[in-house]
Amino acid sequence: MLRSAYDAAFATVLRVVERDLVLDSITRTGIRYLLSGRVKETTDLPSEEHYARLQAFRDELAGMPVAVQTATANEQHYELPTDYFLAVLGPNRKYSSCLYERPDASLEEAEVAMLELSCQRAQLEDGQKILELGCGWGSWSLFMAAKYPAAQVTAVSNSRTQRAFINQEAKRQGITNLTVITADLVDFQAPEAGNYDRVVSIECFEHMKNYKVLFSRIAKWLRPGGLLFFHIFVHARGLPYHYEVQGEDDWMTKYFFSGGTMPSIELMQMFQDDLSLQRQWYVNGIHYSRTLEAWLKLHDAARKQIMPLFEQTYGKDQALKWFVYWRLFYLACSELFAYRGGNEWGVAHMLYKKQ
Repeated sequence: MLRSAYDAAFATVLRVVERDLVLDSITRTGIRYLLSGRVKETTDLPSEEHYARLQAFRDELAGMPVAVQTATANEQHYELPTDYFLAVLGPNRKYSSCLYERPDASLEEAEVAMLELSCQRAQLEDGQKILELGCGWGSWSLFMAAKYPAAQVTAVSNSRTQRAFINQEAKRQGITNLTVITADLVDFQAPEAGNYDRVVSIECFEHMKNYKVLFSRIAKWLRPGGLLFFHIFVHARGLPYHYEVQGEDDWMTKYFFSGGTMPSIELMQMFQDDLSLQRQWYVNGIHYSRTLEAWLKLHDAARKQIMPLFEQTYGKDQALKWFVYWRLFYLACSELFAYRGGNEWGVAHMLYKKQ
């Protein structure tokens, strides 16, 4: 009964928000309230309950497919017109956390800083054979191919529009050592299994479920001694959880992250049957929050350019609602990663080795 009343109230508030009538300060306060509830459910727990639930979550994943609702997730983000993302992302089109090494760093500088750090931590070298899973708009693929001209970079995306864009950009930059494949990672088979020096990924594994099976496959793609490096957002202090629609306030799941997972560092440490964890790093969530605030600012600045794209994608009568929804997406994610000074949620860099 209480849940029904709460859902009805939340739906009413959302209808007002959709009309772009609510101040950001009020929206942010509401987001922080919801985050406090999530922390109570998944962080502030007795240790015995924490580890029992962590083990249960791992066991649950072991019975699931590699990923779920991939078609829905693809539609929610990656089949929007590329021009939208060109308007709101930085010059490198990095659709993931950047690294702000200085208080006054620009978005472009933060993009490059994180790309460089990822190359360093993945121990990339020229001449290697590199496979990137979930390459987005090619920020790291193009960066790696340009930085290591003797390397062979193969990038996998589940989006046709992303593949077309990356190929066009590679041609424009004169890059010839990059191959882009369109495939669903649920059933993807690497074209040169057993020969890759590195398998790398940035913010793709949050869309996965059965990490045991995924890591087993990756181990077969790597040569002996090869490394898996991935950048993944995580719940640093608390439990992992699924993005599931259980009520009206599960708005993020419904519209932006269907089938997604919020992993934890502890969870990722539990999958070492085929690959051995070598190093792990934590990047404070404030870096991601600043990234999202930069995207929000660009989104707002490009409103006149974006609205016709949204009319084309969502319909004229839904364009304003979706303009606001994307604003809410950036606001909600920014507040999440800034929560408790960036120490509750953030980014993990994980490095595994094939024995």
